[in-house]
Amino acid sequence: MSSSSGFSRGFTLIELMVVVAIVGVLAAMAMPMIELARVRADEGELRTALRQIRTGLDDYKKAWDEGRIEKKTGASGYPPSLEVLVNGVRDVKQPNETKIYFLRRLPRDPFNPDISLPPERTWGLRSYASPPDDPAPGADVFDVFSLSDRVGLNGVPYRSW
Repeated sequence: MSSSSGFSRGFTLIELMVVVAIVGVLAAMAMPMIELARVRADEGELRTALRQIRTGLDDYKKAWDEGRIEKKTGASGYPPSLEVLVNGVRDVKQPNETKIYFLRRLPRDPFNPDISLPPERTWGLRSYASPPDDPAPGADVFDVFSLSDRVGLNGVPYRSW
């Protein structure tokens, strides 16, 4: 038997347009959440990178204070560059030229847009001799900071983290 009804199965153009409109509204609502999640992930990466580098700097200073790193007159006890943390320094208390390493690798600043720069050039450097409110590079590396002009989700500029 065949159906004598004049109705055919399928969707009308209006039904399809309503579905597309609903999907579009849902996608538009999701985009800010996706961007927020990306920024949060980058901020977490920045916190981790700063913690790793600062721990490496503190460990270098501790080794210097303990006499494991050769002391030079007038030195502050902080490394002359970030690369020293990765490349290591000779442990003067060990007779067999053993090196002390403070970082496996130097992390990048996740907010630095230039991916062609080596990681050590993505950070701002503060020497021991520079004031905290006006950090400047010098003969050593006392601290690092992000060079980004952006402000974090907490309202604090990334340079101040």
